[in-house]
Amino acid sequence: MSSERVPVELSKGVNGLEKIILRETRGSSAEVYLYGGHVTSWKNEHGEELLFVSSKALFKPPKAIRGGIPICFPQFSNHGPLEPHGFARNRLWSIDTDPPAFPTNSSSKAYIDLILKPSEEDMKIWPHSYEFRLRVALGPGGDLMLTSRIRNTNTDGKPFTFTFAYHTYFSVSDISEVRVEGLETLDYLDNLLNKQRFTEQGDAITFEAEVDKIYLSTPTKIAILDHEKKRTLVLRKDGLPDAVVWNPWDKKAKAMADFGDDEYKHMLCVEAAAIEKPITLKPGEEWRGRQELSAVPSSYCSGQLDPRRVLQGS
Repeated sequence: MSSERVPVELSKGVNGLEKIILRETRGSSAEVYLYGGHVTSWKNEHGEELLFVSSKALFKPPKAIRGGIPICFPQFSNHGPLEPHGFARNRLWSIDTDPPAFPTNSSSKAYIDLILKPSEEDMKIWPHSYEFRLRVALGPGGDLMLTSRIRNTNTDGKPFTFTFAYHTYFSVSDISEVRVEGLETLDYLDNLLNKQRFTEQGDAITFEAEVDKIYLSTPTKIAILDHEKKRTLVLRKDGLPDAVVWNPWDKKAKAMADFGDDEYKHMLCVEAAAIEKPITLKPGEEWRGRQELSAVPSSYCSGQLDPRRVLQGS
């Protein structure tokens, strides 16, 4: 019975790692591991998985989980002196039992608040005191919302600067049949060409080789059209001006131990991020970055997917 669906359940996941299962009354669900504050599953009301997690993902600290939604903080990729993508994705987070007031327009009970604070070891790597609060919530329509609030709690008066990304791995039926809409004509940094800056040409973005680009000053909404599944995944974001698009393609896939050789065909990373202009917080200041993911059936128009309804909708 749907009325008996527990909205929030603490459970044991792979290798005994603790995870939280969120369930919405209409049937959608999400899973979040305390390790990394890492969302590893997001299913629609039909039980279809919308995120990609590699079949070879390790779930063994200190290795980050390959897939889902890793959190890159306080550094995106190699944009700084820390290990690539920072350390938030391979730390053990805690459930935040007393989060500060959280303005929300959703009546859903399917949410969890997590918190990460630096350990003494972390302070040696990155000597700043902070509180990173993450809320993961499922909306009534099955939308997945992630809200990050990062506060500078330094007592020495020092500001700190960071870059950030939700490194979301979307599940797609066939990468060669996928289009991304909303990034046309924008400038991007090409990570395969030493972060050189270019301008995106053409209509939608399609995929026929490795891609690793940081799009700049992007709109608040981006659509991923999956032709074969007749489904459009919509990413809405706030406080995150950049968008990373990544697919490793065949050679890089073979080089990654925790990634199947052919799995690049069934995934695409589109990442809401703040990279080009790093965020600086003075003591006591808080930054907020939010993303909301939704899945809608694609409509057809003269044999083509019609994303305009999606992009122009609310």
